[in-house]
Amino acid sequence: MKRIGLIVLAVAAIVVVAAFILRNGDDEVGPVYRLVPISTRDIVVSASAAGVVEPITTVEVKSKASGEIFEMRVETGDHVTADELLVRVDPRVPQAQLRQARADLVLAEAQLENAQAKLRRSEELHRTQSITEQEYEDSRLAVASAQAQLVRAERSLADAEIAAEDTEVKAPISGVIIVKNVEVGSVISSATAQVGGGTVLMQMANLDTVQVRALVDETDIGKIQPGMAVTITVDAYQNRPFQGRVLKIEPLATVTQNVTMFPVLVRIPNTAGLLKPGMNSEVEVHVGDRQGVLAVPNTALRTDRDVGSAAEVLGLDPEAVQEQIAAARRPARGRGSGAASEEGAAAQESAGGETVTWRGREIPLPEGVDAEAVRALSAKLEGASDMRSAFQSLTDEERALMQQLRAAGGRGRGGFGGQGGPGARGQGPSATDAALIGGSYIVFAMRNGVPTPVPVRTGLTDLDYSEVLSGLSEGDTVLVLPSASLLASQQEWQERAARRAGGVPGVQTR
Repeated sequence: MKRIGLIVLAVAAIVVVAAFILRNGDDEVGPVYRLVPISTRDIVVSASAAGVVEPITTVEVKSKASGEIFEMRVETGDHVTADELLVRVDPRVPQAQLRQARADLVLAEAQLENAQAKLRRSEELHRTQSITEQEYEDSRLAVASAQAQLVRAERSLADAEIAAEDTEVKAPISGVIIVKNVEVGSVISSATAQVGGGTVLMQMANLDTVQVRALVDETDIGKIQPGMAVTITVDAYQNRPFQGRVLKIEPLATVTQNVTMFPVLVRIPNTAGLLKPGMNSEVEVHVGDRQGVLAVPNTALRTDRDVGSAAEVLGLDPEAVQEQIAAARRPARGRGSGAASEEGAAAQESAGGETVTWRGREIPLPEGVDAEAVRALSAKLEGASDMRSAFQSLTDEERALMQQLRAAGGRGRGGFGGQGGPGARGQGPSATDAALIGGSYIVFAMRNGVPTPVPVRTGLTDLDYSEVLSGLSEGDTVLVLPSASLLASQQEWQERAARRAGGVPGVQTR
């Protein structure tokens, strides 16, 4: 009996809940939207990565002389200037060779003087025919041999002087001693006389400018370009950021635990010498910065593919909405007057009169460019729900085509669209923002109290807000709607609730 009573209570509870859901379902679970006014804000985009501080160039210091180290003048961490004495090697053997070379030079000079004196006497005797021709030629040969001996002695002396100087190892550059491998009493081998390359005495580097080799995820690498400003922080100076710039992006990726990363080299001035090789650092690359621009929430943006579902949510006719969007875009393609129109007409005339629509603007078709390729690229970008991924997926040919189209159509005041708008304050997006350019979207704005589809063109985005280049003005109000996936899940939940209520006796579905 208790079990039957519990079953009856459970069925009754289900009936009550299902009836309440069906009676109030339109008010409680229906999709809602928020009204967000368009205003100005700062949009800052950055890419973060980790890296290690390292010197730009490391120099290995070796000795041309072999022998025992007699004197060590430096320690690790010492700052030295170029040609400063670092190490003194046993000089006794080179100095003995130097004395021998000097004595050989004196002997060679004396032998040459003696040979020249004999040649002068032979010349006098040869004129009087007191000696034979062979004796005279022998005297001349003795002088030539003495001269050659003198040259060899001079060369040996120069070599001995160099060998004596090589016992003093001097700094090849100005920098800091970062590694020291030998001490006083160590026996080293020559870097020039030994096949193995000789003994490395120490390593030094110039730390006035250092670099960080940061590993950037492949999803962010498309945002980064050489020359971008970078902020670096290290654990030793957490409240003191260091400023640098991107030097280059290495072409070969590294894969670690199935994650593809690209090394990015960042140069940082280190005049105070605070950054040490081996320090772990956090790198923040400043990809884009827009100050005081009109911005729209990214959740308010709709593509051509999902604008129909958004219209249904608002109770609008999807076909009527599509007609409104097409009508709003047509005038935008025909706009242009004054110098800009004359310039476009001249470009069109020089291109043979054939034009193509690119970014909502008629531009002359560049020479050698296929109009079908332009339309395919435009459809690919304008139909993408995620513009960052769309730009990263472009092939090299498509990127080159974009450059040709930009050169042919210009950027105008509003960036890629070519039309200035309320959001076009100052210059439009630069080439370094290519991976973050939003493109063309549709928003639903309140016009005369009615949700109205409005085509907009966006610029830099931080994934929360996008810069407005055209289509909206300050004071407009846009509708932030649920995503398509959320709408689908809500509809599925409603249908599931209706099915459950339909299976309960005494409950009717509408």
